[in-house]
Amino acid sequence: MLTQEELAAIKELQEICEKDGGFQLKLNYDMLKNRAGQEKEDFFHYEDNKLVGFLGSYDFGNKVELCGMVHPDYRRRGIFTRLLEQGIEEAKRRNIKKILLNAPTSSQSAKNFLAAIPCSFYVAEYQMKWHKAMLTEDPSVTLRPSTTTEDFEAEIQLEVLAFGFKEDDARRFNQQIRENGNDQNFIIEADGKTAGKIRVDEANGEAWIYGFAVFPELQGKGIGRKALTKVVKTEVQKGLSVFLEVEAKNAHALKLYESCGFRSYHSQDYYKYKI
Repeated sequence: MLTQEELAAIKELQEICEKDGGFQLKLNYDMLKNRAGQEKEDFFHYEDNKLVGFLGSYDFGNKVELCGMVHPDYRRRGIFTRLLEQGIEEAKRRNIKKILLNAPTSSQSAKNFLAAIPCSFYVAEYQMKWHKAMLTEDPSVTLRPSTTTEDFEAEIQLEVLAFGFKEDDARRFNQQIRENGNDQNFIIEADGKTAGKIRVDEANGEAWIYGFAVFPELQGKGIGRKALTKVVKTEVQKGLSVFLEVEAKNAHALKLYESCGFRSYHSQDYYKYKI
C-alpha cells in the first residue's frame, strides 16, 4: 500500500512531466490509491531526496499494463530503462503472459524509446468526455447495485465473453475491485432480467465509466444505449463530469458513445512487449 507521501510525490512528478510534454499520462491514480500491497507493483527512483522516476504496474486479470515517467531534468540517464526492466521482470516472475507498455499517442519521445525495445504496436485507446446532449431514458432498462453471488457470477461471465478474460483471471480481478476499490458496481436489467454490467468511479468531481458490457445475445437491441443514458444522467445530476475509455478498434462502442454525446479528447497507445 502506498503512503500519502508517495502518492503526493507521484502526483507532483506527473504534473511536471505532463506540463513539459504537453500530454496526459495514464497512471490510474484510483488504482494507486487502493493498492492491496500483496505484489510489487510500483517502482521508484529517487535522486537529491526527491522522486524523479516512477513506473506503475497495473494488473487487469489477463494482462499487465506498465506506465511510467522521468523528470525532464533527469532524462537520458537510463532511469526509465532500469524502472522498465524491474517492472517487466516482476511481471515475468508472476508468469504474466501479456505485458502492455502504455504511452501517450502524442509523445514522440515515448515512440523513440519504444522503437528501441522488443515490442510492437497493439492498440490505441481513446479517453472520451461527455458533452451536453439530449438523452431520453427508457424504463424498460434499469440499473441496480451488484450485491448477490448471482450478480458476481454474471459479471464474471461478461468479463469472459466481452473482454476475453480467462475465468480465473476474471474472478481475481473482480474480487480485487471489490476489496480494494471504491467503485460502484451495477447490474443492467432489461425487462427484469440480467442483461449486462457497468462500473462507475466517482472522484474529484469526475465520474469514470468502466467495465461496460452487455451479453452478446442481447446486443443490438438498444440495451447498452439505454443503460449508458441512465448512468450519464445520474452522474450529471450530481454535478460530475462524465468520462470513459474505449479501444479504437471497437468501432461499435465508439459509435455508440459518440451518438450519446461523448467526444474524444486524448488517446493512449499500447505496445505489446515481446516476452
